[in-house]
Amino acid sequence: MTTQQLHLFNALYLVVLIVVAILTRATARRIAGALAGAAVGGVAALGISALGEEVGWWHMAITWEPYFLTVLWIDFALCAFLFLITWRIARRFGWRGLAVVVVVAAVLGPMRDYRYMERFPEWGAYAPGIAPVLAISATYVLLGALGHGVMRLVAGSAHDDRLARRPWEAARPGSDGDRPEVDPGRLDAARIRPPPEA
Repeated sequence: MTTQQLHLFNALYLVVLIVVAILTRATARRIAGALAGAAVGGVAALGISALGEEVGWWHMAITWEPYFLTVLWIDFALCAFLFLITWRIARRFGWRGLAVVVVVAAVLGPMRDYRYMERFPEWGAYAPGIAPVLAISATYVLLGALGHGVMRLVAGSAHDDRLARRPWEAARPGSDGDRPEVDPGRLDAARIRPPPEA
């Protein structure tokens, strides 16, 4: 993988992140949480990549120099859009929805990675056997849980979160889920007011 390819991926992921943030109506705090989760996941992914190289599960065409690693880490961090999607899944379906996402990632993750290596053999190769498949699957589960967990620590529970206004909607009282302030005295006065005489 070249630095130029990483820059192209970073540009693509930035556009996808912006689109997903708008479509999921994520607040600034939720976006910050997703970026933090993806950044922590990126550090873990680099460590897992080095571990896999060391034990012989795979060989990745990674230049282990600061500039390349920084650009690769930014690539992982911009994948924060994935955690905005898991946030909406958690908001709608709870832990059961997240469990389904984890299972899907564990099954499809190795298939996706092997397909990339077939398409771009210059990026690296996997060792034969089941061990690399299991390691990739475990990596997807770990990175997903770690990133979503960090996002939750930063931005709070999905159920307690409000949705941001859509960019094209004007601010109006009560539009973001808040009820307008009501003076309790006015309600009591309305209740005890006698009916109009006929």
